[in-house]
Order: sequence, then structure tokens, then C-alpha cells
Amino acid sequence: MSKNTKKMTIVSAVIISSVLISGCSLLGGKESVDPPQNTTYEEDAAKDSTKETTGEVATEETMPVELYLMDKYGYIVPQTLNLPKTNSVAKESLEYLVKGGKVTELLPNDFQAVLPENTEVTVNIKDKVATVDFSSAFNEYEAENESKILQSVTWTLTQFDTIDSVKLTVAGKELTEMPVNKTPIQGELTRADGINIDTENVTDIANTRPLTVYYLGGEMDSYYYVPVTKRVSNAEEDNIASAVGELIEGPGSLGGASSLMSFLTDDVKLLDDPVVADGKVTLNFNENIYTSGLEGEEKVVADEVLNSIVLSLTEQKGIEGVSITVNGEADLVNAEGESLTEPVTRPENVNTGSF
Repeated sequence: MSKNTKKMTIVSAVIISSVLISGCSLLGGKESVDPPQNTTYEEDAAKDSTKETTGEVATEETMPVELYLMDKYGYIVPQTLNLPKTNSVAKESLEYLVKGGKVTELLPNDFQAVLPENTEVTVNIKDKVATVDFSSAFNEYEAENESKILQSVTWTLTQFDTIDSVKLTVAGKELTEMPVNKTPIQGELTRADGINIDTENVTDIANTRPLTVYYLGGEMDSYYYVPVTKRVSNAEEDNIASAVGELIEGPGSLGGASSLMSFLTDDVKLLDDPVVADGKVTLNFNENIYTSGLEGEEKVVADEVLNSIVLSLTEQKGIEGVSITVNGEADLVNAEGESLTEPVTRPENVNTGSF
């Protein structure tokens, strides 16, 4: 993520939705791949893990890495896959973005890699800038996938602690524009450039700013979380309230045939301004934040609601956890009956499981 957004950190809590049967546990901690000091690339070792991803259990020889792949609707979506352990995890991750390559047998249903077949890649990391050099096969992509390639490469690499930004070269020559559709590349690429960018209905882009929130995509029993960069008015000064507002408003025209949705209904309201202290934001909602249930049943906050809020707000600088109250009361539970009295932090993995 950019310097203006929340970097992923290893946290202890992992929220798993009981109704998202496959692929909807949360995405979380930023992998640690620090190379030795005074070197430019090699030896970026990743952390150990035994998380379950894509229906396979990680072993001591594998590590969970999020790859930003394209779903059948054209959205770039993080999918956590178990990749072989390597001292060159940044390079390895990009190699798993090549069509027809290593990722083929691991791809979730209806997902595809974005880099052209036979693309070869090298990566140099220095001063938190990853310089990626592609072989000439990179130039053979379809024009409509140009922005998706930029987003996939940038967001895949910037999950790592050692990378804040990305520079692209082809056969050693730095790109100032993409080779097919001529999308300009102004300096280094960061997460501030956005992902799945929605500018529809924005009439004055100069007076807006980007804000990334997470909607649900996919279909029943195979939902997954999709980051979408919206444009919000500069007149709205509070990014936290703006993000909640975008979740309540929903994906708008991005929904429909694309299946993006939000589980926050339009009658959900923040009763007070968000309160931020020591990296935690507290949100006080009305009772419509609860999952509707039969009379006499305990009302809970649905995991889909909680997950979307936590993912969206921890994108923002300085936000590490989210506490939710209803009418000022903090005695809430999630769908599994677990107490939500402690702040919920960004988990280590999202969109895991088989599809």
C-alpha cells in the first residue's frame, strides 16, 4: 500500500465468516521479506506459516502469499496461495502471475493470471523500491488488461515490508508508458494509484481524493473481498466516515452483473463521529448494523459486515484496529457468538480456501 495507506502487519486475530463457506477468510499481515542491508535483492525470506489456502495445507516448504489475480468480471482480487518457500519471494510472486505458468494448477475457479505467457522477470529491491525487469514477451498483452497488469504487479509486490513502490522496465529499458495502450507511468507505482478504480459519476475529479474500500464479489457460497478505489469529495474531511459511507452506499453501478455487493444496508447509520485513539477507531452505529433475525434470537454483527469495515479502515494510515458499538453499548458478538469487546485487527489472510 502507499505511504498514505495502512501497511499490512502481522496480527494475531483471524476472523473467518461462518457463512462464507469457501474463500472468505480475511486477508492480513504484510509479509516480512527484508533483504540483508547493503544488498539490492536476494535473500528476501518470508515468514513461516501453516495457514490453509486454496484447499491445501501449507507445509514447512511453502508460504502463504497473496497474488492479485483477475476474476471473471475483470476485477483484480487478492487470493492467498501457498507458494514454495524461496529466498526470492518477490520474484517468485511475479512468476506466479504469468499466464500458463506455475500458477495454473493453483488458480481458484474463474480466476486468471494477468502477465502474458512466457514472460520472464527479475526483481531488484533497493531503498524500498522494487525495479522489475520483464522480458520482451511482456509486450504481448491485450490492451484492455493494461491497467489490470499495473495494479496486479504493484499490489502483489507492495504486500512485502521491503517494498513501498515499483518501477517497471522491459529488457532493461525503463517504461514511461505502457507498451500497448500507452498508459502513462509517472515515476514509481504505489498503492496510492488505486485498484479497480471507480470514477463513474465523478464530475470534478480534481476536487476528489482516492479511498479504497472492500466490497464482496463472487456468488453465494464462494464470496470473496474485492478492493475498490472510489473517489470521495475533498469536502468530506473524515476518511473513516467516508469509507463507512461508501460501504453503506454500496458499489452502485459496479454491482449488478458484476456481483459486487455490500452487506451494510442503507438504513445503517453512524450515530457519532468516529473516535480514533492509539491506532484504534471506535464506530457507534444504530441497531441496523445488526444482522436481522427471528424474534427472540440474539442479534449479532454479521462477519461480512465486520470484515468489510475492518479491511476498509485498516487501509488508512494509523488505523490498526476497529471497535464497534451500537447505541453506545459495546457488548456485541459476531456470527460465531464470539465477543467483540476487543478491537478487531486486520487478519493475516483473506480470500483463502477453494472455489
